[in-house]
Amino acid sequence: EASMAEITLVEAVNLALHHEMTKDSNVVILGEDVGDNGGVFRATIGLKQKFGLRRVIDTPLAEALIGGVAVGMASQGLRPVAEFQFQGFVFPALEHLMCHAARMRNRTRGRLTCPAVFRAPFGGGIHAPEHHSESVEALFAHTPGFKVVIPSSPQRAYGLLLAAIRSNDPVMFFEPKRIYRTVKSEVIDSGEALPLDTCFTLRKGRDLTLVTWGACVVESLQAAQTLSSQGIEAEVIDLASIKPIDMETILRSVEKTRRLLVVHEASRTCGVGAEIVARTAESAMCLLKAPPRRVTGMDTVMPYYRNEDYFMIQEQDIVLAARELVEGWK
Repeated sequence: EASMAEITLVEAVNLALHHEMTKDSNVVILGEDVGDNGGVFRATIGLKQKFGLRRVIDTPLAEALIGGVAVGMASQGLRPVAEFQFQGFVFPALEHLMCHAARMRNRTRGRLTCPAVFRAPFGGGIHAPEHHSESVEALFAHTPGFKVVIPSSPQRAYGLLLAAIRSNDPVMFFEPKRIYRTVKSEVIDSGEALPLDTCFTLRKGRDLTLVTWGACVVESLQAAQTLSSQGIEAEVIDLASIKPIDMETILRSVEKTRRLLVVHEASRTCGVGAEIVARTAESAMCLLKAPPRRVTGMDTVMPYYRNEDYFMIQEQDIVLAARELVEGWK
């Protein structure tokens, strides 16, 4: 398998789909404009031309239909990859996702499974109108039966999507569209999947553990660089798998740094950060030198257009929280 030139996150998604469709004829793609158009972000471009309209299916603008059809396909032996154009459009399909996809294995005592992947671009930062900027990963993490995955780089998008398609249970696969084309790296089309239950340590550090995911990885790494110049070394962990959470890696890091900071773009209340903080408190309260902290989005609807900058997490927000965590609690 030849090494690729540097590619973007959205191109890595396309590469993984291409690889898996070539390898397994049961993999089918469905969604709004995924065929002729290649999807609103061009993630599925070229696939209909190569694999034909029986395997790359343009659906009506009806998310309930996309969810229902994908569940039906998955229960009968296909491996559908369904695309919702934006995460904010997923709500009409929740009946099918939460009541059927997530429960299929349990309800039928394992006679039927639902090996479906539900892809959606998510998050803010692209100056979109309402219903285009949500971050509701916690909703799906809270629902038993789903795996929830968020890649933050081209390599992880490629490896995690392969694993998601090969999974015998439903995976919600959320792609941070703010970094679809801004983060580039070399991806080898090897067909090698990444584990769906492991987080990735991106930077070693001794002073605090910074856990984040999705597009916030970019600001978190920048903040870690800035902190380093101020004498504070942050260990940066990309959660990647929102459900299940790899607490082992996080706790091992906290054991070393004695401080925890969680950064996520989604609203604060009942966010995934709260779960990580709670589990750390349950398992390692006595190790912590300071109360854990969160830097999160607000408990408001993402504002329109340029005003979303007030909502989005900036590098200095992370730097400030980290400094207070370290310097305020020596």
